[in-house]
Amino acid sequence: MDGADRRGWARIHGWGRRRRGWGGVAAMAAACAVAVAATAAPLHDTADDAVRQAQSTASVQQASAQNTCDHPEASLPPSGASGTAVQRIIRRGKLVVGVDQNSYLWGYRDPTSGNIVGFDIDLVKAIAQDILGDANAVTYKTVPTAKRFEAIRNGDVDMVVRTVTINCQRLQQEKVLFSAAYFEAGQQLLVPKQGSPITAFDGSLKGKKVCTAEGSTGQTKLEEDGHGARVVLVPNQLDCLVRMQLGQVDAVFTDNALAAGQAAQDPTTHLVGKRVTTEYYGVAMNKNDKDLVRRVNQVLQQYTAGGSSSPWMQAYRKWLQADLPGQVPPQPLYSGN
Repeated sequence: MDGADRRGWARIHGWGRRRRGWGGVAAMAAACAVAVAATAAPLHDTADDAVRQAQSTASVQQASAQNTCDHPEASLPPSGASGTAVQRIIRRGKLVVGVDQNSYLWGYRDPTSGNIVGFDIDLVKAIAQDILGDANAVTYKTVPTAKRFEAIRNGDVDMVVRTVTINCQRLQQEKVLFSAAYFEAGQQLLVPKQGSPITAFDGSLKGKKVCTAEGSTGQTKLEEDGHGARVVLVPNQLDCLVRMQLGQVDAVFTDNALAAGQAAQDPTTHLVGKRVTTEYYGVAMNKNDKDLVRRVNQVLQQYTAGGSSSPWMQAYRKWLQADLPGQVPPQPLYSGN
């Protein structure tokens, strides 16, 4: 069964929160030949990531960190100005965004409406509303994890909003810029509730097959020290959940934010051990589109303002609070440039 078939099955049967159990594997195997045609314009397909180190509040508000990369999450200061990139979007009349359609609660295709919805999608709409005056003036392009930055560099999208982790490697090697952080997450293991000997990111992984998305920070962490695990790479994180359901892998290693969504899809799975990294999600954009980065940061300022009544908190309560309690917007960091 190829990636498209697995994702097609999951879109048909997997999005209902806490409705499907481990016993659905046989039915899923029978349905593997079913593929759902996506109404978003796919670049290749879809998935995730960010690294920010702990900060004390205002003392590091202005961090000149882009050269040293002590704080890769330090972004350009907010601005409402319309430069070359913003004007390009205005002339086109559409914001073109790379998103995920397989990450439940974050960016996924609602089987009832056929629309892509989720926490990330609410942020996309806020950006479109600010730049174009229309929250629905968006062309969504589904992008796989490994192709996210290529899509930005090639000009296929204006930005990617799909749980992308900010880190030094991506700033330096992928040659992209990020907005300020809009969510804090970290890598954690998802395993079956019954019969799994895996207890944490430790020696219990030795000899076990652990699945993660190609190009993700999960892959980087496993390659640094996988505790003897056999790493299985897939194009998108949802493929990992399906493989675990089929018994092809023993665990999924991904952001706890994404893993919580997968556990909500399949209540016979759960997170184990502690979060082993601290990562921050940001909106990824072309390195030449500095005016767009500043504009998105202004949107994020407004989006997170207002305490418990802020648009960020409203989206959080709608999509994530039940599975990821206790979250608040990250404190933004700016480079001062």
